[in-house]
Amino acid sequence: MKIMAVCGHGLGSSFMMEMNIKKALVKLGIEAEVGHTDLASVTPDEADVFVMARDIAESSSVSPDKIVVVTNIVSAAEFEQKLGEYFNR
Repeated sequence: MKIMAVCGHGLGSSFMMEMNIKKALVKLGIEAEVGHTDLASVTPDEADVFVMARDIAESSSVSPDKIVVVTNIVSAAEFEQKLGEYFNR
C-alpha cells in the first residue's frame, strides 16, 4: 500500500504531513510506503490513499474515496484519528 501526503507546493508542509502519517501508521499497526508531493504532480494511480487539506482536496483530480482530509496538518492526533477511520470503514 502507498500513501501520499499532498500539499499545494510539495515542500515543507507535505513533508511534515508525511512524518505525521508515519507516526500514525505505527500507532495503528499499519504498514505502508509513504511519500509526499505537490498537488500539480498528483496522478490518481500514484498511491492507494492521498492525505491532504480540505482546500486542495476540493480541487484534486483524485477520487474522493481515496482522499483523507485533515484540517490541522501539524496534529499527529488528527492524522491517527482520520487514518484510523479511513482504514476501519
